[in-house]
Amino acid sequence: MFEKLSFIEERFTELAEKISDPAVIADQEVWRKLCKEHSDITPIVEKYRAYKQVKDTIEEARMLLEDGSQDKEFRALLEDEMAEGQKNIANLSEELKILLLPKDPNDEKNVIVEIRGGAGGDEAALFAGDLFRMYSMYAESRRWKIEVLSQNAPDMGGYKEISFSIQGSGAYSRLKFESGVHRVQRIPATESSGRIHTSTVTVAVLPEVEEVEVDINQNDLRIDVFRAGGPGGQCVNTTDSAVRITHLPTGLVVSCQDEKSQHKNKDKAMKILRSRLYDLMQSEQQAQIAQERKSQVGTGDRSERIRTYNYPQGRVTDHRVGLTLHRLDAILDGDLDEIIDTLVTTHQSELLKGEAE
Repeated sequence: MFEKLSFIEERFTELAEKISDPAVIADQEVWRKLCKEHSDITPIVEKYRAYKQVKDTIEEARMLLEDGSQDKEFRALLEDEMAEGQKNIANLSEELKILLLPKDPNDEKNVIVEIRGGAGGDEAALFAGDLFRMYSMYAESRRWKIEVLSQNAPDMGGYKEISFSIQGSGAYSRLKFESGVHRVQRIPATESSGRIHTSTVTVAVLPEVEEVEVDINQNDLRIDVFRAGGPGGQCVNTTDSAVRITHLPTGLVVSCQDEKSQHKNKDKAMKILRSRLYDLMQSEQQAQIAQERKSQVGTGDRSERIRTYNYPQGRVTDHRVGLTLHRLDAILDGDLDEIIDTLVTTHQSELLKGEAE
């Protein structure tokens, strides 16, 4: 590990010189690439230098103790300093191991989140609305930007399905473990007998990708335009502004009708289609890896039940890590960090185990 860290530190110094070189700055494409690499390894180098500084402090204290000329009180201080240093070394070493883990190339990307009502009919649609609100409030707390891409909102409220983008630094790294089946247990407003119902909602979190990352042959697309339906408004039922795109090789279908402009609806539909195709490609690649280790936080399978929201008991349970929190209201108001931090830490632990084997 330390040979690798030494090499990274040398590379860090080399990059710092290059990105300050006027000849390199003149080539903006190369300069941006080097700046990103420099930024990516900065946390590793800073942590490594802190590690080396603590090691030096421990060595100095050890040498002074071996000298034997200090009084009893000073020797006690040196021993305390060494003990504290050893504790810091252990912590820094673990942090460095985590920083050196292979990075998910999608972690810094924006995301497209798709929420669909599952079992439970109207109640599932209402809970889909609750989850959209939860993620919206979480995004707001992190100062991320949200844009609704498409939605199917029934008259009684909530969403049969809704797709939206979340734009912000590290959005995918924080939200990628939200994919799966979310289960709700509560008494629906329409239930006169007070009986608890169980409904499900499916969440898919996809990394938003650029055009260059997914090559889509225009001949593989069937694009249909039609008149948007839904609540009234200028252009609704008067112009063919809604767009449906079918990717013929995979059968994926995306529809958008929220915008009055056909062009804008097509752009949004293509954004969703690119992310779905990218996700499909990644899933196929992962399936080809024989006997791939499955982490405790789940496989990302859309059919996997990952979390239960129990209203009568005011609790939320994440089944992948066995975490139960009795603060349902706060979580539905977007206070997701404790759950997400636990999922991230567990995932890192699983990766570390895999590296050790």
